[in-house]
Amino acid sequence: MRKLKGDLPERLFFALALSSISALALITAFIFIKGAPLIAKVGLFDFIFGMDWAPGQGKYGVFPMIIGSVSVTAGAAVIGVPAGICCSVFLTEFAPVKMRNIFRPAIQLLAGIPSVVYGFWGLLFVVPAIRAYLGGPGLSILAGSVILAIMILPTVISISEVSLLALPRQYKEGALALGMTHWQAIRSVQLPAAKSGIVAAVILGIGRAVGETMAVIMVLGNSVAVPSSLLDPVRTLTTNIGIEMGYASEEHRQALFATGIVLFVIIMALNISAQYVVRRKTK
Repeated sequence: MRKLKGDLPERLFFALALSSISALALITAFIFIKGAPLIAKVGLFDFIFGMDWAPGQGKYGVFPMIIGSVSVTAGAAVIGVPAGICCSVFLTEFAPVKMRNIFRPAIQLLAGIPSVVYGFWGLLFVVPAIRAYLGGPGLSILAGSVILAIMILPTVISISEVSLLALPRQYKEGALALGMTHWQAIRSVQLPAAKSGIVAAVILGIGRAVGETMAVIMVLGNSVAVPSSLLDPVRTLTTNIGIEMGYASEEHRQALFATGIVLFVIIMALNISAQYVVRRKTK
């Protein structure tokens, strides 16, 4: 009886872990079962690199949406990653204690704001500002990039800050003892030493941006075309699914699940890359 009570927590935690893995496996199997027949019918190359998305005419090419996802995510990374890393350095090295106690909860609060609120804010402020000062319709890659950059800040800042705080104090003290300034110690010693954690933060932030739907639906314009500038409207893989799933049926619905397969592969590749970087750092 005592042994049974001792083994009970272990078995309970194992069952919970197994249920999480089982849910992931079921979701993965469901997406592939629903989407793979359409890819097989159209052809993997034609589906990935096809330029036309016209479900009513039997045309299923997601290349413009892949370009849209990549361009918006790259823009978010260009804007959000440097800002996030600089903010994490400021919090760990320069900010007074009282300021850190204010900034950290505020940054964590950003992660809890619903994405539709970000989209609504972008629609009211970012889109009109782009239209007024840069031209174009305002609904554009740039608008989506700005919104996603703000949304990935909590991920990049939090993980980068933890990576910097985890460094041994001897790194900084040794650099200062060798005559480096505070900034030189950060730039030449601490940031390179925390590189793996910062890279993992960047990859996870990018994964967050790739998978976002509601906020970008509201600010991108959702045009199925390869963009020629940052001010052009685009449609991403996630927004395509979100917009059309409500009325899709039969082959069209299968095509949306196939789009989900492409998105699933991209996000899994990003997560595997992050895990590889973290494990390499651990070793």
